[in-house]
Amino acid sequence: MTGPADSDRPLIARFLEMMASEAGSARNTIVAYRSDLEAASVLLPGGLLAATAKRLSLLGAHWAPLARATVARKSAALRRFYAFLVEEGFRRDDPSAALPRPSAVRPLPKLLGRGDIKAMFAAITRGIETGAPAALRMSALIELLYGSGLRATELVSLPRNAIRAERPFVILAGKGGRERLVPISSSAQTAVLAWRQHVALESPWLFPSGKKHLSRVRLFQLVRALALDAGVPPDRVSPHVFRHAFATHLLEGGADLRALQALLGHADIATTQIYTHVDASRLVEMVNARHPLTDAGRAAGARVDAPDGPA
Repeated sequence: MTGPADSDRPLIARFLEMMASEAGSARNTIVAYRSDLEAASVLLPGGLLAATAKRLSLLGAHWAPLARATVARKSAALRRFYAFLVEEGFRRDDPSAALPRPSAVRPLPKLLGRGDIKAMFAAITRGIETGAPAALRMSALIELLYGSGLRATELVSLPRNAIRAERPFVILAGKGGRERLVPISSSAQTAVLAWRQHVALESPWLFPSGKKHLSRVRLFQLVRALALDAGVPPDRVSPHVFRHAFATHLLEGGADLRALQALLGHADIATTQIYTHVDASRLVEMVNARHPLTDAGRAAGARVDAPDGPA
C-alpha cells in the first residue's frame, strides 16, 4: 500500500499538532487518528484535501467489514480533520456529512463478582506467604487496580514515590492530560510500601521492567495468570475489568454517579452511566421506596412533613 497523498501529509501533521497542543488529546488518540487519516488518504483518489462528499461516501464500503466502534472512530477522525481544514481556510466546504455514522451501541462491561475478587486476593495471599517478591508486586498492582480504579497505563507508569504513607491520595494526569485526585486505601498503601522495598532506589518507576516500566501487555498477562491460579476463568479478567469492578462495587455501595465520574476520570458522565445497569435492582428499589408518587414515598413524606401537633 502506498503512503498518503503528498497534499495531505503536511495537513495531517498540522492537524495532529493542534490536537496534541490545543485539544490536549492523549498520545493513543493521536496515534489512532494518524493511522485513520493516512489510511483514508490512501483509499481516496487525490487524497483527503480534494475529496468530494461522493468520494467520502465510498469509504463506507471499505469499512464495512470493520467493527462498528472502529468505523465510528474513523469517521470521527475524518470529521474533526475536515472541521480543521475549514477553520484554517484550506477548504471552503466540509464534505464529512457523507461519512457513515454507525449508531453507538456501548457494550456492557465484563463483570467480576465479589467472590471472584476474593478468590484472587486469596491467591495473592498464598503467594505472599511463600515469600515471593512477585506476589508482593501482584498485591500492589491489584490493590491499585481494584481499590482505586486506575487505568492500566496510569498504573504501570506510576513513579516510584508516587504513593506515600502520609498522603492517602495520588494526583494523576489521565486521558487528554486531565488531572484527577485518586484516593488510595490504607490496604493499597501497605501493599505498595511492602513491594517498594524490593524496588531499586535509583528506579524512576514503582513497577520497573528492564530499563522501562512494566508494559500494559505484561500487566494483562499477569492478571490473567492470577485469575487462572485463583480458579477464575481468565477470559473474563483484564486490567480494565478490575476498573469496572471498582466502579460497579462502589455504585452498589451507594456511591453518587457524579463522584464516580470524578474518580474514574470520565470527561462525559454518559461514559460513567454504563455502570448503572449492573445495579438496576437497587435503583428500582430506591425509586419505589422514595419517589413521592409511590405509596412508600407518600408514607415517608408524611412522616417527614407531618407537624408535631396542632398549629
